[in-house]
Amino acid sequence: MLILAINSITFGGLLFLLSSGFSLIFGLMRIPNLMHGSLFMLGAYVGASCVIWFGFNFWVGAIVGAAAVAVFGGLVERFLLRKLAGNNLAQVLVTLGIAFMVADFCLMVWTGDPVTLPTPAPLTGVARAGGLIFPIYRLAIIVVACIATVALWLLLERTRLGAMIRASVDDPGMARIVGIRVSRLFTIVFCLGAALAGFAGVIGIPILSIYPGLDFDMLPLALVVVMLGGTGSLIGSFVGSFVIGFLYNYGQALYPELAYFVLFLPMVLVMLLRPQGLFGRFAP
Repeated sequence: MLILAINSITFGGLLFLLSSGFSLIFGLMRIPNLMHGSLFMLGAYVGASCVIWFGFNFWVGAIVGAAAVAVFGGLVERFLLRKLAGNNLAQVLVTLGIAFMVADFCLMVWTGDPVTLPTPAPLTGVARAGGLIFPIYRLAIIVVACIATVALWLLLERTRLGAMIRASVDDPGMARIVGIRVSRLFTIVFCLGAALAGFAGVIGIPILSIYPGLDFDMLPLALVVVMLGGTGSLIGSFVGSFVIGFLYNYGQALYPELAYFVLFLPMVLVMLLRPQGLFGRFAP
């Protein structure tokens, strides 16, 4: 059970990297980005290719994958989503269509065979404490998720850019009036969210591997995290990610026939009792 708990925390860390940017995009742009799972998968494929085909270091591959997906996300936001501002249905359909296009592109380039990477050499093996054994790489992912949490919190709470993002999330109209270029913030936040998703995809390869359909396996989990924690809320994404990580892993292990019931029931209850999420606020 302890190993299952470690696995749940590790998966929660990956979900946080995926869902934190998604939450900011949803909170700032007021649309669900249905290609976010595809960004996770695309970043994983690009990072794996850098390591396997070009011999890059694992962490360099992760950075390259994150950067490539950030550029792709920025282009989509700048040249497609921005032209559909105010048309939420069109934006949702466009992101869903791009998700299918990315899935076909990945299938064409990387075929349908699962792709995996070995654990980075310095992080192989296990750590022992008090007679307990912990996989080092899974502990490293937890540490990376915690570092990302602190870095995002400092960005949002202690920088001018963060203040502008929070102002735009709270009241986009007033933000425009005081001179904040909300459209530029859309692109910055979209790139940031895409980079986090791509980075999470690469560091998740040794645990999850990459396979066709991974995008639509991860997307519902990110949606549940955002609905549970609240849009635009970093603490909501953090808490929601680990809650869903535990529910997903324990549900699969203990009640496989009811795994999705266990996963989605808390979201349904939260939506009924607190529609804005545990830590969210009503949209203006």
